[in-house]
Amino acid sequence: MRALAYSFILLCALSMTAQQATQTKTYKKTALTEQQQQRWSHLDLEKDSIPGMSVDKAYAELLKKKKGKKVVVGVIDSGVDINHPDLKAAIWTNKKEIANNGKDDDKNGYTDDVHGWNFLGDSNNETLELVRYLRKGDDGTEMYKRAQKEYETEYQKVFPYKETVDLLVDADKTIREYLKKDNYTVEDLNNVASVKYELFKSKKIMLAYAGDTGANFREELEEFKDYVYDKLNYNLNKDFDGRKPVGDNPEDIKDKKYGNNVVYSKERKDSSHGTHVAGIIAQGRNNGIGGDGVATDVEIMPIRAVPNGDEYDKDIALAIRYAVDNGAKIINGSFGKDYSPHKEWVWDAMKYAESKDVLIILAAGNDGKNVDVEPNYPEDTADKKNELVNNVVKVGAINYNYGENIVADFSNFGTDNVDVFAPGVKVYATVPGNDFKYQQGTSMASPNVAGVAALIRSYYPNLKANQVKQIIMQSGTPIDFEVIVGENGEKRPFSKTGVSGKIVNAYNALKMAEELSKETQKEPKL
Repeated sequence: MRALAYSFILLCALSMTAQQATQTKTYKKTALTEQQQQRWSHLDLEKDSIPGMSVDKAYAELLKKKKGKKVVVGVIDSGVDINHPDLKAAIWTNKKEIANNGKDDDKNGYTDDVHGWNFLGDSNNETLELVRYLRKGDDGTEMYKRAQKEYETEYQKVFPYKETVDLLVDADKTIREYLKKDNYTVEDLNNVASVKYELFKSKKIMLAYAGDTGANFREELEEFKDYVYDKLNYNLNKDFDGRKPVGDNPEDIKDKKYGNNVVYSKERKDSSHGTHVAGIIAQGRNNGIGGDGVATDVEIMPIRAVPNGDEYDKDIALAIRYAVDNGAKIINGSFGKDYSPHKEWVWDAMKYAESKDVLIILAAGNDGKNVDVEPNYPEDTADKKNELVNNVVKVGAINYNYGENIVADFSNFGTDNVDVFAPGVKVYATVPGNDFKYQQGTSMASPNVAGVAALIRSYYPNLKANQVKQIIMQSGTPIDFEVIVGENGEKRPFSKTGVSGKIVNAYNALKMAEELSKETQKEPKL
């Protein structure tokens, strides 16, 4: 599908060092230190024995005396905390718009979009696309039958946990009310003494749960509760209409005047995902707080279009166009779903981005499946073989264990439909509330690659989007052994897990970009 047709790239690849061509198999066998864990995606396999993207090496050896050009990266996600102290300086500002005057000063169709746009308006929770499809009624197709079967499977995965989570939530409430505080420890639990049966029972339940989950048991409980309740109350609830607060017609791509300019709100807990993604790309480097971003000369354009549930094709298509029209040269999309009723709208937006020289980086998905045979939208192909555009990079996730388990067990893979792999396990970055956390998923691998793309476009702005894509794919770190992939534990050569068979490497990419940039400048202008 993704034939690497650029002869100049192949020439550059041939000129890379022997170090890149022949991969050492040394790797770190001991546990990572906290410092290494927070920065592992920036480290170097040869120097640190950790399969990062060699970002530190690139800064130390290639970029030290160079000055880059500012690059705007559109982050299509759940929202971004634009006031986070480690992100605030890197947030895009629409200089053509006067803040809060209630006018569309730049005539781009979006009023007061000073720091991006929120296509979800006041909505937050949503159903899965699968549910929206079934809600339209039986159309007699095989797809409907498959969807109904998948719905039942998804429901049965979650419903049995409801009784357990209800029990835990009630016990937790009883303990919090007794202790008169929301956060408590195992020691607090052990000190609870009462002859009251309900309190005694609640103590036993929470101690058992803490024993299973560890010191962070209350945080684990909150995540468990949210997962089960959100699935049952919103994602899989056929009677829930999450779109109503938006007020548009999601079946009409021409109905564009909806949403607002509130790209972040403290009332929306779902902005954690988008803030983390933005931080991976652009959080401050070497400032003594949190983690380090991949790129420095970068501005994050927040575009809220991903709810707590499946995104709408219309929102994604319009979000891509918004990013393109407002100056983004790279777009990161850390989202995905199994059904896409209006995929043509997204394809048209991808083609529009291609025509405007904008690179799109997409997460490959977290279902541990082979996307050469199973769907994972958005896709840049209609037949799983031929690309519709040449400006899209699909990214799978690796972890820091260099060996047969290097591919994250949740990561999708596909010889023809996953382009590259990048760090996506326990990645440390910004979250709302001036905080930092580890998160994982191909959602984290994608912005790591977007950050590398931003470095290339910053220091070599004469290179086109399709050239940057080929550099990222060709210059990566090759792996020449078999790895375990997917939910079934299939074993295959790493070269067969994706198109390039490589892990993104910032150092190698910038060296190749340097060579190609020089060659491009020598070419006669027609």
